[in-house]
Amino acid sequence: MLKGFKEFISRGNVVELAVGVIMATSFSPVVANLTNNVLMPLIAGVFGQPNFDAVGAFTIGGAQILPGTVITAVVNFLIVAFAVYFFVVVPMNRLTKIKEDAKNASEAAEAAEAADTTPADIALLTEIRDLLRK
Repeated sequence: MLKGFKEFISRGNVVELAVGVIMATSFSPVVANLTNNVLMPLIAGVFGQPNFDAVGAFTIGGAQILPGTVITAVVNFLIVAFAVYFFVVVPMNRLTKIKEDAKNASEAAEAAEAADTTPADIALLTEIRDLLRK
């Protein structure tokens, strides 16, 4: 049982998952500050308030119903998704593409170099063949 646990822990994907959770936790304040201190004030400037909680509010039997809170939650989600996509995903995709392009160019150069170089024994046999033809 301990051997199985040791194998499970030593797998790469468990470590990657742990690193991902740690990075997400440390990245959360960045997204929260971008949302709360940059984007939400812009929304407040356009709509007069930083959220939509009061939109469609009504009261039934003394209980206040706030359907606008759902709109606020959806807008917050979309803002966070926008921020993560354009400030994390897009730059990482570009960086990955640049690395892949450099790797492919390097591999193509190596393949071209390998194709251009003929082994010495083949070159010698080719010379002998050409001399025999003459």
